[in-house]
Amino acid sequence: MTGISALPIGVFDSGVGGLTVLRALRAALPSEDFLYLGDTARLPYGTKSAATVARYAMQAAEALAARGIKCLVVACNTASSVAIPALAVRLAPIPVIGVIEPGAAAAAQATRSGRIAVIATEGTVRGGAYPRSLAALAPHAVVTQKACPLFVALAEEGWTDGPIVEAVVRRYLEPVFSGDAAPDTLLLGCTHFPALVAPIRRIVGQGVTIVDSAETTAAATAAQLARLGLQRAAGIGAVRMMATDGPERFARVGSVFSGEPIAASEVELVDL
Repeated sequence: MTGISALPIGVFDSGVGGLTVLRALRAALPSEDFLYLGDTARLPYGTKSAATVARYAMQAAEALAARGIKCLVVACNTASSVAIPALAVRLAPIPVIGVIEPGAAAAAQATRSGRIAVIATEGTVRGGAYPRSLAALAPHAVVTQKACPLFVALAEEGWTDGPIVEAVVRRYLEPVFSGDAAPDTLLLGCTHFPALVAPIRRIVGQGVTIVDSAETTAAATAAQLARLGLQRAAGIGAVRMMATDGPERFARVGSVFSGEPIAASEVELVDL
């Protein structure tokens, strides 16, 4: 397994939102190398059909696998909701990890009242992956879903706060979090949404637990690699960034999600 364990971990998303997952992965697995692919030419995935998203996800996964990876992390909720089984079959024996189940597990553990709200893209909400996962983990939970498609556009533009952003957040979330039976847990079901956590927090209030699947996905990845004996034991890992369009914009907006500057010259333009 020595040769395989030296390979990088592949991570893909429809754009830059998955960099929040990459950030958590790097914190949990500092010795690992990563290949990150943002399919910026075809984002957003959330407004497209399940069949189209599954096809895009397969193309992105195969592009990463062709470069040599030991594990694939699907850092996109929409792709995770429709493509994980097919990806697992196509890439076997490479393990494939999505963000749905780790996020659902964290939300099920966090809720006190059993009332959980999930905000996500239209595609993720339509697919119902979060309610299914939550039903298996917490059968008596009451799950409310809300599609927030404009959140993706705001995050991709780097608009993460201010009066316009707050007005959009308020329009989406106030109806969900009003009344005595409001959820006590909010699951951010899209990797773009953590960029908007400040205005989200102001709207939902301090009493609501906000769950981001990035850290739980990173923990699930670390556990999987440990089980398979594929973790790198030492060293400082490196990251290679790839995008299918607009390296300059990817670098500019991606810096917000990654928490550190990204140089456009470091982003490789690839064609799927």
